[in-house]
Amino acid sequence: MENQILLEILSNKKVLCLEDEPNILKNIIESLELFFGQVVGVKDGVEAFDEFMTNSYDALILDISVPGLDGLELAKRVRQINHTIPIVILSSHTEQEYLWRAIELKITRYLPKPYDKATFIKALESIASELTDHVLIFAIDNDLKYDFSKKILYSSDETYHLSKKESQLLEYFLKNKNKTITYEQIFDYMWEFEQPSKEAIKTIIKDLRKKIGKSIIKNLYGVGYLCEI
Repeated sequence: MENQILLEILSNKKVLCLEDEPNILKNIIESLELFFGQVVGVKDGVEAFDEFMTNSYDALILDISVPGLDGLELAKRVRQINHTIPIVILSSHTEQEYLWRAIELKITRYLPKPYDKATFIKALESIASELTDHVLIFAIDNDLKYDFSKKILYSSDETYHLSKKESQLLEYFLKNKNKTITYEQIFDYMWEFEQPSKEAIKTIIKDLRKKIGKSIIKNLYGVGYLCEI
């Protein structure tokens, strides 16, 4: 895959960044905002874990030496809950102890500080690849395919360009296919601070069904939805 195509996968994704140095955090956030749809930065490990538990994220970028809870201990707690979320470690620590701890936690990339732009981009590409299970185009059924980078649905006779909210929700469903997805889970993932009504979700679902058909996303009355593939 070409680098730019891979990075476009991140355009509707949410990333949480932990770094206790304000200037460094500001610079990292500005860099991440060039690629991710939403970036949240925190300076404390406990705050980062609370944020992870409260809201839904697609990836984590963590420094190790931070107040409250160090980045690797945070990653360990995250792994007890989520085995697949991509985690990138940015740290000045290069000792074997830290590297082995990172390997055991199935870290996506371990970037020793200072790192260069090319190394940082490679880490983001690794995140993008993991988020799509290394598959750029997903076959929803025999006639319908979805391109994660272009945010386009293809059928035998139509091409549909999805809006940011449509692609974000569809990809969330595909990631959690054949699982019950509650309204609360969708709220946490789709909206950071807003508190929309269920009608906001229903409107996006209605628009998606016009493009993927009515049989794939099923209503679970009073609970949420099921993406059945």
